[in-house]
Amino acid sequence: MADELNLEGPVGFGQRIGSTLRVPGRGTRRAVVILLVFALAGATGSAVALSAPSLVAGLGLGDGKGAAAALPAPVRVLGPLPADAPLPTAAGLTATLGPLAGAAAVGTLAAVVLDPANGATLWQQSPDKALVPGSVAKLVTAAAALLTLDSTSRLYTRVVAGPAPDSVVLVGGGDPTLTALPAGRDSVYPQPSRLDDLVTAVRTALPGQKIRKVFIDTSRYTGPVLAEGWLPADVPGGYVAPIVPLMLDGGRADATLQDGPRVNRPAFAAGQAFAVKLGADPSAVSEAVAAPNARVLGSVASAPVADLVEHMLRTSDNVLAEALAREVAIDRGGEASFTGAAGQVAAALAQAGFDPAGATLVDGSGLSTADRVPPKLVGALLSAAAAPAQGPRDTQFLRPLLTGLPVAGGDGTLDDRFEDPRSTDGRGVVRAKTGTLTAVSSLAGVVTDADGRLLVFALISNGESPASVRPQLDAIAAALSRCGCR
Repeated sequence: MADELNLEGPVGFGQRIGSTLRVPGRGTRRAVVILLVFALAGATGSAVALSAPSLVAGLGLGDGKGAAAALPAPVRVLGPLPADAPLPTAAGLTATLGPLAGAAAVGTLAAVVLDPANGATLWQQSPDKALVPGSVAKLVTAAAALLTLDSTSRLYTRVVAGPAPDSVVLVGGGDPTLTALPAGRDSVYPQPSRLDDLVTAVRTALPGQKIRKVFIDTSRYTGPVLAEGWLPADVPGGYVAPIVPLMLDGGRADATLQDGPRVNRPAFAAGQAFAVKLGADPSAVSEAVAAPNARVLGSVASAPVADLVEHMLRTSDNVLAEALAREVAIDRGGEASFTGAAGQVAAALAQAGFDPAGATLVDGSGLSTADRVPPKLVGALLSAAAAPAQGPRDTQFLRPLLTGLPVAGGDGTLDDRFEDPRSTDGRGVVRAKTGTLTAVSSLAGVVTDADGRLLVFALISNGESPASVRPQLDAIAAALSRCGCR
C-alpha cells in the first residue's frame, strides 16, 4: 500500500533464531555496497549487450563476422564504498541542513543524522521528540519482525477436514498474500500462495468426495479488526483492510491494484472464492474453529519473511505490516491483537538493546494518527541495519531494512519523488522509507555523501501539509548526498 494521505519478564527472540541473534556491533568500518543507480546501470548494460557482435549475429541482424573478436574489458560502475571516507562534522552538517530544517514550510521537525560505522550522532534536532510517524513506523515493525522471526520462515494457510465428510475448514494463518489468481497471473505480492493449490490438495486427499460446505477459521487473531486512529473510509479508499488472518490479496477487490479498494469482509470473500473453486455453495460459507486434531488436507505458504518485509517497506503495504506485527506477538507468546502486537514489537526491540522510550504504537503500519515515534529510535534501527559486520560469521538480521527501502526517483513510494531542482541530486542515491498522513510527513533511510560516506537519517515532520513538507525533506536528504559537510 502506498503512503496514506488521509485528507480528513522478557520473552526469547524465537526458538529458530535462539542464541545466534545479535545486533551488529561497532567494529571497524567495512565497505558496504549499496546498489542505488539501478536505472542507470540497467540502461548501460542494455547498450553494451545490444552492441555485442555475437548477440547481433545470433539475432540474425548481421553476418556474424567478428563474432569471436574480444570484447572490451568491463568497466566497474558500482563498487564498495571507501572504508576511509571522511566523516562529516557537526558544524558542516549544521551549516548545510540548518536552514532547510528551520524553514517554516517544514513544520515541527524532529531529525537525526547518524554514522552507522560507529553509531555516532552527527546532527540532530529534537531527536527524542515523539511525533506521528506515518508509514515510517513500518521500519519499527520490520525490525521487530526480523529480530523475532526466522527470516526464512513462511506464513501458512491450511485446509483441514470439516465436521462432516462433505465439509472442509479453511484456516487462516496470517498470510495476506494468498490469491485466487491462477498460476502464471501475478498479484501485487511476490511469490503469492495460491488458492488453486489448496483446491488441488483437497481433491487429492478426498478423491471423489463432493464438498458442499466451506467453513472459515479466523481464530488466529483476536480483538478489533480496525485500529484506533483508522477511518472506516480507509477500507474502500484502498489504504487497509479489516485485519483478519485469512484474506485474498491483502483484502483487495482487484488483486492486481496496489492501491485499489478493499473488501469489508475479507475472510468471507476468501471462503467464498474457495467454495466456488471446490464447487460448493459460496452463500453457505460460515465461521468455525477447526478441531485441534482435524486432518490436514493441504497447505500453502507465503514468500519468506525477509521477502515480505522488503515488499512491505518498498510498497508501504499496511495489511502486510499488520500481519507481521501479529506474527511477532504470536511468536513471543503475546496476544494477537493490535494491543498485543504493539506491546510485543516494543518488547522485542527493547530486548535487542534498542530504547523504545517515547514511542507509542497502536498499530504496526503507521496508519493510525495515534502512533508516536521519536526519530532517535528510527535512526538507531537503521544504523544497526547498516553497521559493518564484525566477521564472516556475523549474522545481519536487520539488513532487509536497507534492501527493502525505496530508491529515490527509482521505485516504490519514492518513484515520483526528488523531482524538485533542490533535490534531484538525491535521485538514485537516497534510499528511504516514506510516511504521509494529514499534516504528517516523514522520510528515513540511508544516503552516500559526496565523499563516499554512508549516512543514516530520520526526518519526521508534523503540523504542515505534505504538499509543502515533502519537497523540504527530499531537499534535506539530497543535501546530505552532495556535501562532505566538513
